[in-house]
Amino acid sequence: MPVVLPVPVVLPVPVVLPGPVACSVPSGMTSTGSPLDLPAPDVAVPGVASRPAADDHRNHVVWDWNGTLFDDHHLVVDALNHVLDDVGLPPTDAATYQRLYTRPVHVFYERVFGRPIDAIEWARVDDLFHVGYKLALQHAALAVDAHEVLDRVEAGGHTQSLLSMYRHEELVPLVDRFGLAERFTMIDGLRGAGGGQKAPEMEAHLAGLVHLEGADPARIVVIGDALDDAAAASHVGVRCVLYDGGSHPRAELEATGVPVASSLTEALRTAGLH
Repeated sequence: MPVVLPVPVVLPVPVVLPGPVACSVPSGMTSTGSPLDLPAPDVAVPGVASRPAADDHRNHVVWDWNGTLFDDHHLVVDALNHVLDDVGLPPTDAATYQRLYTRPVHVFYERVFGRPIDAIEWARVDDLFHVGYKLALQHAALAVDAHEVLDRVEAGGHTQSLLSMYRHEELVPLVDRFGLAERFTMIDGLRGAGGGQKAPEMEAHLAGLVHLEGADPARIVVIGDALDDAAAASHVGVRCVLYDGGSHPRAELEATGVPVASSLTEALRTAGLH
């Protein structure tokens, strides 16, 4: 099984994304720091398969999960309505979700609720969402071209990993349920409190790729469906292609200045991985 690193490691020199997308490092994190004392890529690590030395011509794709490889936009709307029902508010629809969605997620819920949400209520709301999401998972499926793009990356001799803001302990068995776990050199989900921005998780994920895989950040591309994916990629200075999977209106995705694709296969072509 792919191995993940639990300790965030900060990569140097954040890059600012042009356009309206912005990302800041949360309190308690710095934009500089010393690299984690990890073994070099050619040193055996317990539980980690030996990896070949980095190939100058090999690229790496960091895939997003929810809304990208995993077609779950209708599930998150169902889970949101589970929360709204519990707090006595009317249900919403996909168009309203798309129009209001943002990160941090608690800001999104404040937009939906039409009022502030304190830390105690937010913790309960976050748990309610995940309960509703699990109930809806029986209707889950991969994106129609998910297998095709994963095959193409492998056939091209490239590598790929998975980074999601879904809870790690629930993400890994879900990915395995679809028979995809062995496709990725690393799988990282969210550890700790939910609802934040993806940039700190991206820092840790890319640090793991660099140290364990010998990956070259200049040859890494992020493919995801959210403004937060673009902000996180820019924060660590790697390329990004956004997939119009329904999380945001396309115009908002295009306003980031990064390429926007209508399918995963188009996203892969746009990234230069045919």
